Amino acid sequence: MAIATQRFNIDDYLAYDDGTDTVYELVNGELIPMTLGKGQHGEITDFLNQCFRDEIKRLGREWVTKQMVIGIQSPRGDRWDTVRIPDVVVSPFAQWRELQNREAVIRLNESPPLLVVEVVSESTKVVDYRAKRSEYSVLDIPEYWIVDPLVEKITILTLAEGWYDALEFTGNDTLQSLTFPEFTQTVEEILNGDI
Repeated sequence: MAIATQRFNIDDYLAYDDGTDTVYELVNGELIPMTLGKGQHGEITDFLNQCFRDEIKRLGREWVTKQMVIGIQSPRGDRWDTVRIPDVVVSPFAQWRELQNREAVIRLNESPPLLVVEVVSESTKVVDYRAKRSEYSVLDIPEYWIVDPLVEKITILTLAEGWYDALEFTGNDTLQSLTFPEFTQTVEEILNGDI
């Protein structure tokens, strides 16, 4: 006997409240609880978010960077909705202002964010490297960073003709970003949370 799983569309997902503080991604219509990462995961996302803030201010851009508060509706291949919540999202300030008056989910018919970051953990490595790479490229997100403390590597994916070109960085390599062309942090600094 098969057990039926309740499926949600995006409107059901945005209205869902189970009375807990659990944060869920919506994947193919199913609620997937986001697990609490190791301390290093939080340190990396916090460090990158601060680095991006500093760089946005230095460059005088009308952008914001937010840590785990913006969802992105994803175009999966079937009839059920998916909403991802990246670890860090950089978007135009005008887009963030619009999201303040409703659920903070960038919909399929809206402009994509400028950059998203996922920090890999044991439970997310396949999804971060495969599923999200495909989904974010279809959404035309110009830059996607995969920060992988498990193998001490950062992959920066840059959109070119509908697919991502990847550059991998390790150790004392300084990252090369189109969004932040003067970014000076190394992989070691990011993985250690050093400013």
